[in-house]
Amino acid sequence: MTTAIDPVIVAKDIRKKYEDNVAVDGISFEVRRGEIFGMLGPNGAGKTTTVEILEGMRDADSGEAIINGLNVKQDPIGVKAIIGVQLQQNAFFDNLKLSEIVDLYAKLYLAKVDPIEVLERVGLANRKNSKYAELSGGQKQRLSIAVALVNEPVVLFLDEPTTGLDPQARRQLWGLVRKIQTEGSTIVLTTHYMEEAEELCDRIAVVENGKIIALDTPDALIDQLLETGFKPEKRVREATLDDVFLHLTGRDLRD
Repeated sequence: MTTAIDPVIVAKDIRKKYEDNVAVDGISFEVRRGEIFGMLGPNGAGKTTTVEILEGMRDADSGEAIINGLNVKQDPIGVKAIIGVQLQQNAFFDNLKLSEIVDLYAKLYLAKVDPIEVLERVGLANRKNSKYAELSGGQKQRLSIAVALVNEPVVLFLDEPTTGLDPQARRQLWGLVRKIQTEGSTIVLTTHYMEEAEELCDRIAVVENGKIIALDTPDALIDQLLETGFKPEKRVREATLDDVFLHLTGRDLRD
């Protein structure tokens, strides 16, 4: 049995190189138990490689990654048993029912769960007999999170979970992420949506050229920018176009 440890994730001087390309250049950080930790950066900045090393999907050239007291390189099977991974692209069988997909993943994790209860957590219990091919984009994203929850993960990794979703589906998924956090999981989130990061993340690491160039709370990062004398090119208004869209069309999820 693993003893409760804080922080739950420790990355120490992680490095990864592909021929002449340095993907990760000495990244170090800690993730506190129970927080939503954001990884932000342009394409090719190194955030995805860093997350894949933490997940045990890719080996670091050097450095150390610890998840809940387990060394990822030394005990990858033990780490995989306590994490959940939601990928941006999933390849589920189109003709399987949702309950069958959850049951299949539960068997892969040797987890004893009720598929309907898992689907209920992500608001899909009413679609338990639907086939994957029949789902909307938002429902597919919620299903991908459902299968990542079958082993009651200590850490849940979410890779751009709201990409391609409309405002209603995006806000519904934000609510789901917060709910999972309150249920006890630590969440590592990668996203290209700055509003999403500001809304969900307790702390954010900004990655560029394989290095962390900033790490703090969203409010603190904004305050640090304003202290430099920064003035936005466009006047910040009290509402966004997202707010207009939701006001006109409603906030209900269109399943």
